[in-house]
Parts: sequence; C-alpha cells; structure tokens
Amino acid sequence: YRDLHTFELQAPTRLIEWARGDRVCVAGYGQCDGNEILQLIPPPTLLTKESQGLCPERDFKVECGGFSERPVYSLKYVPDTSLLVTSGPPDSSLQVWQVSAEDSDVIKSVSTIATENGTGQSWAKIATISARAPWVLHGSRLDRVQITEVESRKNVYTAACQGSEELSSLAFLDCNLLLLCCATGRLCLADTRQPQGLVEAVPAPSAPCSEHWCMGTRHAAQGSEPSSQPVARLSSRGLLALTDLRKTSEFLALAKARVPSPSSGGEFLCVSWAPALEGYLAISGFDGTVHVYDTQSWDSSGREAEPIFVHKGHIFGGAGGSRDPPLVTVHTWHLQKPRTLLSAASDGSLHVWDWVQPCGKC
Repeated sequence: YRDLHTFELQAPTRLIEWARGDRVCVAGYGQCDGNEILQLIPPPTLLTKESQGLCPERDFKVECGGFSERPVYSLKYVPDTSLLVTSGPPDSSLQVWQVSAEDSDVIKSVSTIATENGTGQSWAKIATISARAPWVLHGSRLDRVQITEVESRKNVYTAACQGSEELSSLAFLDCNLLLLCCATGRLCLADTRQPQGLVEAVPAPSAPCSEHWCMGTRHAAQGSEPSSQPVARLSSRGLLALTDLRKTSEFLALAKARVPSPSSGGEFLCVSWAPALEGYLAISGFDGTVHVYDTQSWDSSGREAEPIFVHKGHIFGGAGGSRDPPLVTVHTWHLQKPRTLLSAASDGSLHVWDWVQPCGKC
C-alpha cells in the first residue's frame, strides 16, 4: 500500500457515495428501525491533490447524520444539490433527504416518491443526474422504469414495457440515454426522446439460469459519445464481460475473475471502472477482498485474469467480535486520485486505500 485509512461504523453498510465537497455518504442496511445515514469528512491526506507526508489526522469524521426507518439498500447523491435519494425494502418507493446547512448536523427526510403498484415489488435501483433538472432514474423491474423530478416528484419519463425481469443496475449515460442491466445479464438501452421502446444491447454470455449479474459504467470523456465507453458486467460466478455499445454483436473481452467461490445470490456484487485510470476496474462481493484488474490486455477467450492488486484489509483489520469472516459489501473509486478506492464490509469497517503501482506500469 501507499496509504491505508480505516474507520469503524456502528453497523454494516452496503453503499458508499461521493457528495459535495469531497464528502462521503454511507448508510446502514439492518432490518430494524434506526438505520444510520452519515456524511463523513475524509482524512485530510485524501483531500489533498498531492501526498503531504505524515498527517496527525488519519480518520474519517462524522459531519452530519440522520436515521432511516427502513434498511437503505441504495443511496445516491443528487449532483449540484444538497439532496440524497435512498431506496430499500419493503417496497420500491424512494426517500428524499436534505443534507443540512453548516449550522446543523442533521440529515432529515423531506419527501417520499411513491411508485405505481410499488407494494409487493422489490426495492428500487436508482441513478441520479442534474443535467436538465434534479432527476432520479428508478425501478425494480424492467417494466417499471421511470424518471422522476426529485423536488416536484413529477414523473417525466416512463420506459415502455419489455418484460418483467428483475433489474440489478441502471445508469444515465447522459441526459437522454439510459442503460439498464437485468439480473439475468441482459442489457437494454432506452432513449428519453423515443419513449416507444427499449433496445436490447446485448444478451449475457451463456451462463446458468441461476447466475446473477450486475454492471458498471464509466463516464464518457468530455466531447466523446456516451456509448463509446465500455460497459462491464460481472456475474455471481466471477465472469467478466466487456461490451462496446456501438458494436453489440460481439464482446470486447471476456475473462474469469479469480474468486474463491460463487457469490450466493449476488446481493453484494459490485464492479466499477476507475474514473482516472484507463482500462482498470475493481470487483467485490465474493469475500472480504477487493480485486483490481487491468483489462487492456484482455481478449474474448474467457481465460482467468490475474488481478494486479488484492485488498485484504477487511479480513485482517475489521471490527472485533465478529465470528464470521467479513464480506465486502461495496467499493468505489476516488474521483480524482487514480489508484485510491474506498470499501466497506459487513462488520462495519470502512477503508480508504491506495496501492503502489507495479513496476513497468504507467
């Protein structure tokens, strides 16, 4: 490691979200009432653009927080606002939160976005954008995807029905293009300017029906087409498929991650592209580790890939008193620091770490 910081939360968390001012938002997913939503100030060394050497303050600090009466399974910061949107059982409704001003340390609930026929549906996957207005893209199944204006709670788009497959991930490619990933691995594109139907981008690689998939997208570089960035899909068996949305007849690359065993149910599967490091991605959700891969040499053979770095800190340095080995529930990349990641585990441990680049690499 080049650097490693740890912080112990009061309860397990399954999400990490960057917010305004380089803040970090986390939330608990316990089944009982009183799940915390916290906004943390990262260690000072993480806020500087260059390494400043030794620093006396090496911990996260709680800046403000609140409590959710339901488990928080997904949390997204609404860009250019002080709002957060969360979702979780027992239905597909969304909760909107206000991060208070500097004179208060409270994150308070301000509204609920109800969904049509939301009762009995699984919790909604969400994505946010503020290109035109503060919007949230949400849905639990392929035939229940819509965009809602966060502040007015007005529905501004509903995708055409194309089956009722369960969704595992969704994303804004830009203010018009949406990408949806079904739990079966199927990718579908939607365009808000053409609300008549979804376009299936590419099916998943041949896999058992019980396999669960998730996806990771990367923001397009300024001036480039949003569909020019490859989409990564990860299965519960550790299969990785890279897809170019401009040429969906074939895969850019297929590889098998070196995972100890299949993820049971795929509940915590996570794959993400490095925003400031070309061709690198990270995966987690199989055990107490996070694997980082360089995809630039991958082909379509499906061979096992060698990770360039494995973070094992949650296994050896998690909170005490836990009988079961911790499971990494989520990870995310720092938005500017190329090799810095944050990860959280089922024992309440939150890590931020930066690995040393191997010799001979950029």
